[in-house]
Amino acid sequence: MNLKDKFPNEERRVHIEEEAMCHTLSDYLYEWLPPSKEVVIACIGTDRSTGDAFGPLVGSMLEDQNLETFRIYGTIEEPLHALNLKEKMAFIEQEHPAPFILAVDACLGKATSVGSVVLGKGTIAPGSALKKDLPPVGDLHISGMVNVSGFMEHVVLQNTRLHVVMQMAAKVAAAIQMVETKRKRDALERSPLRPFTLDTQPDIHFTSKELRLKDNG
Repeated sequence: MNLKDKFPNEERRVHIEEEAMCHTLSDYLYEWLPPSKEVVIACIGTDRSTGDAFGPLVGSMLEDQNLETFRIYGTIEEPLHALNLKEKMAFIEQEHPAPFILAVDACLGKATSVGSVVLGKGTIAPGSALKKDLPPVGDLHISGMVNVSGFMEHVVLQNTRLHVVMQMAAKVAAAIQMVETKRKRDALERSPLRPFTLDTQPDIHFTSKELRLKDNG
């Protein structure tokens, strides 16, 4: 859970009520992701708090899709949270040398921004909304603004509407699936299948007897 108060030039935001929200977010994300590199998605949060379940919900929804160009860490079953974040990030670095990491986390901000999904370049600071000292995560990040900051954040998170969090998670997961389709298409275009021509056919020879038998059916 992090804090979002301003939206600099290195960030783009969409709202879950926008009709084309998934398509818009997928376009932004596709533009900013490295085209030919495996991407690790670190979905941060915990299922013990309604508001902070945004990241694990996204992770579980994506894990069910068996994505090929993304690797998912952090789900409802195996959350990536404050108690294991350092250990899990070290494991990710070991399993994926020099990974490009997309961090997904819930955030708190202004009342007028609740329901917004923010895509930003650079790291996020997990736990900052709750004054926790955790390592920054991500080369790129998606923050789902689930509620308002400024007063008794623990209580605010516990009382965040599950409907808002579920709706936001489903749309973010859908946008990432759209990006997966585009990235798989790009991979095929970079490595097209060789057309089957006479030059690539196996060298097959028939004897005169075999040719006569072939011609006679």
